Amino acid sequence: MPAPTRRTDQAASRLLLATLVAGLCAGCVTSRVEGVKNATTGIEDHESVVVIATSYHKGNRTGTDFLQCMDDELDDGAQAVNVYPREKFLDDLFPWLEPRTMPQEIKDLPELLSRPGVSERINASGVRYLVWIDGSTKKTSDGGGMSCAASPAGGGCFGLVWWEDDGTYTARVWDLKASSAAGKVSTHVHGSSMVPALILPLPFIARTETAACKELAGELREFIVQEDLS
Repeated sequence: MPAPTRRTDQAASRLLLATLVAGLCAGCVTSRVEGVKNATTGIEDHESVVVIATSYHKGNRTGTDFLQCMDDELDDGAQAVNVYPREKFLDDLFPWLEPRTMPQEIKDLPELLSRPGVSERINASGVRYLVWIDGSTKKTSDGGGMSCAASPAGGGCFGLVWWEDDGTYTARVWDLKASSAAGKVSTHVHGSSMVPALILPLPFIARTETAACKELAGELREFIVQEDLS
């Protein structure tokens, strides 16, 4: 009987080694960031940006957590910019940014600014750039399986589950001071996650949405702060 036990132990050891090696390639993300700039930008100390979900008017809002992450990232680091509270801005311009009345395209911006009191409220807020965020993170594939059991002698789990996520987001930048579209920044992030288990599950989780937020916010800060078109 000892031979089968050794073979079982060897097989378990090989499986553990394989899952640990595979784990080095899991729980990670790859990303791509692109930007198109149509006009010079720049921002003064007294000016700020406000971030709003484009899909707000479609009833399918970009995640609140993602928007809050964007706010936090923009307001942090060497190129930090002032971020105006989103809900306050919507309240300031009520009802012109409600789902049925908010501008859909840049050509609608002059009409919005011509509304009674709108320009005055925007000037009072100090908001220079209105940033529209559109996108989401979705699971694209998954597989594997895991079983767990308990007995008087102990218990544990055995198996492997994995999944992949894609996060695609675009930030369109409107310059309220110039009443024009300054351009857009977009990011695509792919995350691979896995949870192998040999008695205990070992999670290797890719933080795809967080990575997308950091990539997009970092590029957006540079987009706004750097004045030239390069």
